[in-house]
Amino acid sequence: MKLNHFIAILVLFFVPVTYGTVAAQDAEAISEKAMNAIKIQDMEMVSTINIYDAKGNVRTRQISMASRKFAECTKMMIRFLAPADVKGTTLLVHDYEDKEDNQWIYMPALRNVRRIVSTEKAKNFMGSEFTNADMSKPNLKDYDYKILGEEVYEGKNCWKVEAVCKTDKIRQENGFNKRVSLIDKNLYLCYKIEYYDLSDTMYRTQYISDYRKLEDGNYFAYKMTMENLKNGRKSEMIVDKFQLGSKLPESIFSPSMLDK
Repeated sequence: MKLNHFIAILVLFFVPVTYGTVAAQDAEAISEKAMNAIKIQDMEMVSTINIYDAKGNVRTRQISMASRKFAECTKMMIRFLAPADVKGTTLLVHDYEDKEDNQWIYMPALRNVRRIVSTEKAKNFMGSEFTNADMSKPNLKDYDYKILGEEVYEGKNCWKVEAVCKTDKIRQENGFNKRVSLIDKNLYLCYKIEYYDLSDTMYRTQYISDYRKLEDGNYFAYKMTMENLKNGRKSEMIVDKFQLGSKLPESIFSPSMLDK
C-alpha cells in the first residue's frame, strides 16, 4: 500500500472525503499488484478438474493447457484429455490487454469450431462451476475498486478489496455485479474471491491455494476451488504437471487448428 497503516488511519478519521479517493486508488493498485504477482505468459500444464454435485458425487476431467504471449495478445489453449466423452474438446482464448478477449470452442462430436459470443462467457465451463469468463484474465480497467477493510485469512493479513463492474455490458458478460477479494498484504497473493450476482447476492466463492514460487519469481496456484452457494455444487482444479515457458508456435493458437 502507498501509505503506511498509521497514516491511513489518520486519513480515515480526519479527512474522510480525501480517504475515499486515496482508498480507491490504492485498491486498484493492490489489485494490479495481485495480478502481476501471478502473471505468467508462457507455460504448459496438465490439470485435473473434479466436479461435485450437491450430493457429493464427483465427475473427473483431465485437461492440458498451454499459454504464450505474442505481441499484445496472450493466447491460451485448453484441451480435454479424458474421459472419452469430452476428449478433444478444446477452448481457445485470445486475451488482450486493452480490449475484449476472443474465445472459440471445438466440439469433436459436432466437428466444428464455434466462436463464443460475449453473452455466453458467463455460462459454465464444460459443466463445472467455473465459467468461460473465468478462463480469461480479468481486465483491470473494467472495475471500480474500493478497500472494504482488513481480514486475517489462515494466519495471513489481507486486504479486503471490492471490484464492481463499471458497465451493464461488463456485468452481463461476466455474469456478476462485483467480486470481493482477500489479498495478502505481503505477497499480494489472492486467497479467496466472493462473487455477487446481478441482484448483488453472493452466489459463488473461489478459494485459491497451494501457491508455489516459480523460477521467474512469480507465484502459481496449484489448486483452485469454486463453490456455488445457490446449487450446492463445487468444482476444483488441481495442477498435476507444470512447466514454465512454452515453445509452441503461434500457428497452433489459431481457430483453424482446433480440429487438427
